[in-house]
Amino acid sequence: MSRVAVLKGGRSLERQVSLRSGGRVEDALERLGHAVIAIDVGRDLVERLLDERPDVAFVALHGRDGEDGTVQELLELVGIPYTGSSPGACVRCWDKIVAKHLMHDAGIPTPDFYSFSATAFEELGATKALPAIEERLDFPIVVKPACQGSAFGVKFARTPSDVPGALVAALSYDDKVVLERHVAGRDLAVSVLDAPDAPQALPVVEAIPQESATYDFEARYEIGATRFVCPAELDEAVTRRAHELSLAVWELLGCAGFARVDLMLDSATAELTVLEVNAIPGLTETSLLPQAADAAGITFEDLIARVLELAAGRRLTAPRT
Repeated sequence: MSRVAVLKGGRSLERQVSLRSGGRVEDALERLGHAVIAIDVGRDLVERLLDERPDVAFVALHGRDGEDGTVQELLELVGIPYTGSSPGACVRCWDKIVAKHLMHDAGIPTPDFYSFSATAFEELGATKALPAIEERLDFPIVVKPACQGSAFGVKFARTPSDVPGALVAALSYDDKVVLERHVAGRDLAVSVLDAPDAPQALPVVEAIPQESATYDFEARYEIGATRFVCPAELDEAVTRRAHELSLAVWELLGCAGFARVDLMLDSATAELTVLEVNAIPGLTETSLLPQAADAAGITFEDLIARVLELAAGRRLTAPRT
């Protein structure tokens, strides 16, 4: 039996989802016989970690602080092993601009994009470049914050007149934005689970929103708002390609423990493109990773046990000097 600190909640916009993920993890850990230390992450985080001295921390903290490498850096400093990816990998996954540039440079297909900071618009006249961007990407264009999860701040600009409002919306969530070519097609996700020998790509999940044209926040977390198909009904070659791309991105960004890769299957070209990688995927009743694990014959308790075992046996990152 281990003493496991479950880090959840926090101050991000994904707080409620994180509390749901954390609560489900806690229930599973208790059924597995572990002693659970529930921590709603706040100003007293380091103090509580030092007082409690858990054997391992299970990071179920979505959004800022959890997915951007902050909590992982603190856990490294206090010497507590933790689930999931290292601080560096979290940063690479969290910042969509960094991730997309890395994918582009590595030859991994991702929708064409441009990215700018608020400063570029306010002080460098980037607004004057919008017509050229719109011409090169075509419409509709997806405008989204560079660093945000759960589809917060994502807007579809269907005409040039929609772009300014979409930019304002995205910049209200982050000071950097991504303007991306919209890919019309099927929303797919491949969860990757680490293993001692090699990471394992789990069955592909397709998300089919029932009440919305897009897989937005409500579609993700309201029970019944989306129909999930797992394994997704795909040709064997497409499934194999989705797995190959997901494992390539996992390695490129340096992920560990578990992660979820979001992809689009273009309805016009039948080509797959990688949208982004989530280093701390949801673990709620409607989340995709648990569904994929179940389709692979891995129960939720087994999933949690496997992730915890990998964390407990992994060395912390060496000091950076």
